[in-house]
Amino acid sequence: MSVSVAQAKCSDVHQVCSCCHRDPMKTEILTQLKPAPSYNPISRHQRRRYRRQYRINILMFEDSWSLPRKDGLYDPVLEKEACGVGFIVSIDGVRSHKIVRDAETLSSRMNHRGACACDNDTGDGAGVLTAIPHTFYAHELKKTHNVDLPPYGKYATGIIYLDKAHHRESERQFTELAKECNLDVLCWRTVPTVIGSIGEVARNSEPLMRQVFLTGNLDQQLLNKQVFMLRKRSTHRIPKPGVRFYICSLSLSVVVYKGLLTSDQLWSYFPDLKSPTYDTYLALVHTRFSTNTFPSWERAHPLRYLAHNGEINTLRGNVNFMKAREGVMESPIFGKDLKSLYPVVEPNMSDSGSFDCVLEFLVNAGTRSLPEAVMTMVPEAWQNDKTMPKEKRDFYHWSACAMEPWDGPALLTFTDGRYIGATLDRNGLRPSRFYVLEDNIMVMASEVGVYDVDPAKIVLKILLEDLRETHLKKYKALPTMDDDISTLKGCSIQRVASVNGINEKALARMWGGDKRLSMFSYTIETVNLLLLPMIQSKKEALGSMGNDAPLACLSLFQPLLYDYFKQLFAQVTNPPIDPFREKIVMSLMCPIGPEANLLVPGSKQCHRLFLKNPIISLQDIEVIKATSYREWKSKIIDITFDKKEGPKGLSIALDRICEESCKAAQENYQLLILSDRKSGPHRVPVSTLLALGAVHHYLIEERQRMKVGLILETGEARLGTACMLLKKIRREVHHMCVLLGYGADAICPYLIFEMAGALRNEGVVDRSLTDAVLFKNYVEAMDRGISKVMAKMGISTLPSYKGAQIFEAVGLSDEVIEKCFKGTQSRLGGVTFEVLASEAYERHQLTYMEYTPDMLVLRNPGNYHWRSGGEKHINDPASIANLQEAAINKNKSAYDRFRESTLDSVKWCTLRGQLELAYSDNPINISLVEPASEIVKRFVTGAMSFGSISLEAHATLAIAMNKIGGKSNTGEGGENADRYLNQDPENNMRSAIKQVASGRFGVTASYLAHADDLQIKMAQGAKPGEGGELPGYKVNNFTKR
Repeated sequence: MSVSVAQAKCSDVHQVCSCCHRDPMKTEILTQLKPAPSYNPISRHQRRRYRRQYRINILMFEDSWSLPRKDGLYDPVLEKEACGVGFIVSIDGVRSHKIVRDAETLSSRMNHRGACACDNDTGDGAGVLTAIPHTFYAHELKKTHNVDLPPYGKYATGIIYLDKAHHRESERQFTELAKECNLDVLCWRTVPTVIGSIGEVARNSEPLMRQVFLTGNLDQQLLNKQVFMLRKRSTHRIPKPGVRFYICSLSLSVVVYKGLLTSDQLWSYFPDLKSPTYDTYLALVHTRFSTNTFPSWERAHPLRYLAHNGEINTLRGNVNFMKAREGVMESPIFGKDLKSLYPVVEPNMSDSGSFDCVLEFLVNAGTRSLPEAVMTMVPEAWQNDKTMPKEKRDFYHWSACAMEPWDGPALLTFTDGRYIGATLDRNGLRPSRFYVLEDNIMVMASEVGVYDVDPAKIVLKILLEDLRETHLKKYKALPTMDDDISTLKGCSIQRVASVNGINEKALARMWGGDKRLSMFSYTIETVNLLLLPMIQSKKEALGSMGNDAPLACLSLFQPLLYDYFKQLFAQVTNPPIDPFREKIVMSLMCPIGPEANLLVPGSKQCHRLFLKNPIISLQDIEVIKATSYREWKSKIIDITFDKKEGPKGLSIALDRICEESCKAAQENYQLLILSDRKSGPHRVPVSTLLALGAVHHYLIEERQRMKVGLILETGEARLGTACMLLKKIRREVHHMCVLLGYGADAICPYLIFEMAGALRNEGVVDRSLTDAVLFKNYVEAMDRGISKVMAKMGISTLPSYKGAQIFEAVGLSDEVIEKCFKGTQSRLGGVTFEVLASEAYERHQLTYMEYTPDMLVLRNPGNYHWRSGGEKHINDPASIANLQEAAINKNKSAYDRFRESTLDSVKWCTLRGQLELAYSDNPINISLVEPASEIVKRFVTGAMSFGSISLEAHATLAIAMNKIGGKSNTGEGGENADRYLNQDPENNMRSAIKQVASGRFGVTASYLAHADDLQIKMAQGAKPGEGGELPGYKVNNFTKR
C-alpha cells in the first residue's frame, strides 16, 4: 500500500501536496492512504406558587452494562467527556508490529488524560483502532477454527459486545440478517481477554466479546455497502431490554479493540495486541475522561470512524435535523433499502456517538469521501476569512446550505482505513500537534512528550495546521434576500392601513391606542428600559448583575412562556468565546428554506435563501409572503384562536397549527409563516414560542421539517427578561434566542418596528430616524446580543445554534415539554397547557374587557424596578430599610424584621423558598453534630466586585469571613495590594478567593500568591462592551485601577 500526505478534496484524484496552508482559527491534518491494487475502497422538553415534594432515589441500572435510566435530576443525555487522543501512521503504508508498540507508548503516556472509578482500577475507557491484521487473523482462524480467510479486502470483521445469556440467539439473528444482505458468516471467534488486569466495576459489566468474520461473492464496493447495511440493520433489530448487542466496528479495513479500561490495562487485557504477527500501518488510540457521568464499555473510544476529545454543544439540533432529513434523502447507492438504515443517529448515543453515526452514514450512503464529510460537518470559520481561497469559500458556502455545523470545542481524529486525519473545531479550542519523521512516520497527539524520537529525525514538528486541499468544485452563487427584493420590485405590496380595526392614528398612540401592547405583555419598563436604548444607541441596555424577581413559575403577573427558559452556558471543559475579539469565527449568516437531498451533492443544495441575520423587516416579510421567485410559495399559518373557545381553545389551536403546517409542507410550500397578526378583540394569540416548538417537532416526527423554512411574524417576541442560568443577565435578546433555539429560521417582530415608528412620530426618539435606520439600529443591537449569548455556550455560528435547544426549562410540565420542546431538561415539572391557556386568556381579558379601569394604560408590574403591588423582589425597600437600621443603630428588633421580610421574599421568588425542613422522629445527639465554628469555615461570599458594591462593603465582607475562617471573593475586579499585604490579623481585608477575568485586569505574581483559591473567568469581565458592563458613573479611583 502506498501512502502520501495530501489534502481533502471533492474528487477521487490523488494529489500530493508540497506545502501546507496555515490557518490560525481552524486546522486539520490529513493523510490519504493510496490503495494498492488489491485494495480499492469506495469514495463518503400548580403555577401560582406551586410546590412539589421531590425525593431523589438511588440511580438504578436496568442492566449491569447499561447507563442509569433517567431519574430525579439525572439524565443520561447529559453525558460529557474530555479525553486524550493520538495516532501513528506509516505514510508509505508499511505494516509493522512496531506501530502497535508505539501506539501503546502513546496511549500509556496519556493515562493522566483518562479517569478511573472509585476502585482505582476501572478506567473510563480506552481503546485502539488499527488496520485489520490479516496475517495474524488468518493464522489464528486456521489454527482454532480450521477456516481459510479470503484475501485482505475480500472480507469484513468486527468485535461485538454480547451478554452470555442471550449471545447464541443474538448470533443467530445476526447470521440471518447477514444472509438477507447476501453475506456469509465465516466464523465466530471469542476474543481472548485477561480479566485479572481490570477493575471490579469493569468486571461486573464486562461483555462477552465475539468477533465475527464475513464475506460475500461481491465486488469490493458492493461488499462494503452490504457490510454497512448489515451493521445498521442488526443494530436496529437485535438489541432489546435485557439483551446486549453493540458492534465496536464492522469493516473491510479496520478493527477496534476497546473497553472500560485504563490506557495501561488496554494492552494487557487484549492478548491479541501483544502478538508479534499483529501488524498494521496505522493505529489510533484514545483514553477517556467521562466528565461527571457514568462511563460504559460501549462508550469507550475509538468509535467506528472517530476518536473525539471535546464536546458537541449543538447536539440536540444536529440530531433533530438529521432525523428530519430522513424525509428528503434519497440514495443512488441504497435505493429503497435506504429506509432500513434509519434512524441515522441510533438511540441513547453520546455526542461523540451521534457524530460518528452521521459521519459513517455520509461516507457509506452518500457520495462523499471521509475528508469531505468531515469538512461538511465541522467547517472552518470561512465567513469572515478574507484570506481563504475562493474555491474553498465556495465549498464551505455550499456545505452551509447542505448541513448546519456540528459546533463545539473539539479535536476530532478520524479514519476509514484509506484516510486518517484530525481536525480542530472552527475556534481551535483543543490542543494538538504532530510530527513527521524522516522514515515517513506521522505521529499526532493531544499531548507533548508521548513519543520518544531523536530530534534529528524530525522532518516537521508543528501544531495542528490546515493541510486541506483547496481544489474544490465551484458551486453556483447563492440567492440572498436582496435577490428576492429586487425580483419583486415590480410587485404591488400595499402597506397595512388597518390592523385588527386599529388605524394608523391609533397605532401612533402607544400609551393608549394600541391594545395589542398589553395583550402581548408589553410594559412601560419594556419600552423605556429596553427598546429605546436599542433603537437609539444600537446596543443593548445596561443592566446590573443578578435578577431578584420571581421565577416565571412563581410569578403572579402572567409571564410569557419565554421566561420559563434559562440559557445554558459553557462549563466543565467547554470554553466560551469572546464574541468581539474572536469575531472572525462568529457568524449570524444563515440559509433558510427547504433542503435538498444531502446524499447527492450538487447545485440543488444552493437553492436556499441566505440571510445575513435572522431579523427581517416589515418590508421583508411582505416580500416573502408575495414571493414566487424560483417557483417558491409561502403559506401563512394563523396562530390565534377564537376567544369563544375559552382556555380550552389553546390545545385545539396547537393541533390545528401543526396539521396545517404539515399539510402545507406536503403540498410543496417552501416557506411557512407562523403569524399572530389576526390577534385582537375576538381572537386570542397562541404563544409564538409554543406554536413554533409544536410545529418544529411535529414536522420532524413527520419527516417534513427540512422541506420548509419556518418564519415568524410575531407581536409577542421582542426583547426578554432574565435568561442566563446562574449567570449575568442578558435581558435584551432572550426572546429571539429562545425562538432561534427552537427552530425559527427568521423572525419579524412587527410590533417592535411599528412601535418604534410611533415613538418617532410622537417625538420620543429623533424624528429624523427613518424606518430603515430604526430597523438597522435594532438589528445591530440584536446581532451583538445574539452573538454574546451564543458565545457564552461556545457556539459561533447561527445555523449551529438554531434548533439546538441550549436551554433548561424551570417550571414547565412534562406534557408541555413533550409536545413542544422535546429533549429540553425540565427537572421540576410545573405548569401545564391548562395553566398556560388560562394565563393567555387572562391577558386577553385584561386587554379587551369593556369596562376595565386603566384599560388604555400599559401595566408596570415592576419586573426590573420594585413597585408597590407589583412583582415581588428579594431585595425590597422594607428589607433594605430594616437592614440599614439594624446596622446603624445595632437594633436587634430591626434585624429580626429584616430576617422575616427577607425570608418571606425568598419564599415568593425562589425555588429554595419552596423547600420545607423535614423533622425526624428520632433526633440525633447534638454532640454528633459538627460545631458551628467549624461549619462556618466552609462559608464563602458571592463573587461581587467593588463597583457592583462599595469598597467599604467589599472590605467588610472580607474582614467578616476572615474572622470566622470562611472565604471572601474578590470578584472579577480583583483587589489592591494594600488589601492583602501587611494586614492586621484582627481586621484582615484579604480575600481568600481571587478572580482573574480575561482581557481586563492586570494580575501580578503577588496577587496570585496571596490567594487560597483562584477562579479564572474566560471571555468575560467588565471590559468595554461586555461582561459586567460597568456604567461610567460607577468608575472611580479604585475601580479604574
